[in-house]
Amino acid sequence: MAARTDQFQSPDYYLLDELLTEEHKLIRESVRSYVKKEISPIIEEYAQRAEFPQQIVRQMGDLGCFGPTVPVEYGGGGLDYISYGLMMQELERGDSGVRSTASVQGSLVMFPIHAYGSEEQKRRFLPKLASGEWLGCFGLTEPDHGSNPAGMLSNFRDAGDHVVLNGSKMWISNAPYAQVAVVWAKNEEGKIQGLILERGMEGFSTPTTHGKWSLRASATGELVFDHVKVPKENILPGVSGVKGPLSCLTKARYGIAWGALGAAMDCYDTALRYSKERVQFDRPIGGFQLQQKKLAEMITEITKAQLLVWRLGVLMNEGKASPEQVSMAKRNSCEIAANIARDARQMLGGMGITGEYSIMRHMMNLESVITYEGTHDVHLLITGMDVTGLNAFK
Repeated sequence: MAARTDQFQSPDYYLLDELLTEEHKLIRESVRSYVKKEISPIIEEYAQRAEFPQQIVRQMGDLGCFGPTVPVEYGGGGLDYISYGLMMQELERGDSGVRSTASVQGSLVMFPIHAYGSEEQKRRFLPKLASGEWLGCFGLTEPDHGSNPAGMLSNFRDAGDHVVLNGSKMWISNAPYAQVAVVWAKNEEGKIQGLILERGMEGFSTPTTHGKWSLRASATGELVFDHVKVPKENILPGVSGVKGPLSCLTKARYGIAWGALGAAMDCYDTALRYSKERVQFDRPIGGFQLQQKKLAEMITEITKAQLLVWRLGVLMNEGKASPEQVSMAKRNSCEIAANIARDARQMLGGMGITGEYSIMRHMMNLESVITYEGTHDVHLLITGMDVTGLNAFK
């Protein structure tokens, strides 16, 4: 398949660039250039083959996309949350699977090690994860426990200088290629704790999940623990209970709120350009009312979402953002992106289902993004509980 030239131009209807610093814009431009040069020319072929482009791990490490908010002394970028958001926006503009790789590495693997790990754990794992020398994954979801992680069955028992871990996890991004896994399991008292597993530990395997129609260029697998001996120094000392994994998910959801917006922008930009070039009934289809309605609604929703995630980024930087606010942004960005992808596909007609354009790939990817890291409906109930004070989960 011939690689298409990436002509993306970022929509900014409300001049939101004026709210960004020069550093923010430089960071966005560096990631955008990377996506245009390294991701766009290859991603369609990898998605068609359902293959993970392993070379991007080192590339994204070199670019600083792994753990950008982690302090420099541990290999991170020491950047703010708007910088992180812009990075995720640009990566997902290329492909949701590429952004997933970075989200998992930064928010779900590096963040808990930095926030809850010992000094020795931080120094041992974070620099190699930041550089992309090691790829990491996050083990929370189980075959029978998705939206209710507290019901997990994975467990470990004390065995002297180590613990013995049993159980399994599924739908784990990066699992087939990960050197490191941050796994959540219950101790003998039934309390959830985090453990750092390393590839090669006896009884630890990562079978690949096949047959996906979504996130085809992302590696997904299971984590299987069959009497795995984990040294006690690999247990995260700084947290216990469901708060540990949920705090990681808040960080990842924040990145998704920006990321899904990137996918929406790409679909809008593609549809807008096509509407000016495609002629039917003797004029470009962009001159017809129904097509203009679609484009006007797309840019309106993108602009609203841009304001939402920018404000959320400011709150994150100030330490004021609540998990519920992050839930709202994640859900909103996913919803508008999925709707925009669908409308954009219709505007392209038959061309919209081909790999010559990115829209159908975004459309399929967003079906995963709308479900993972808290499903669309669960995020709605999180907002509902926050505004009413009443718990609809039980």
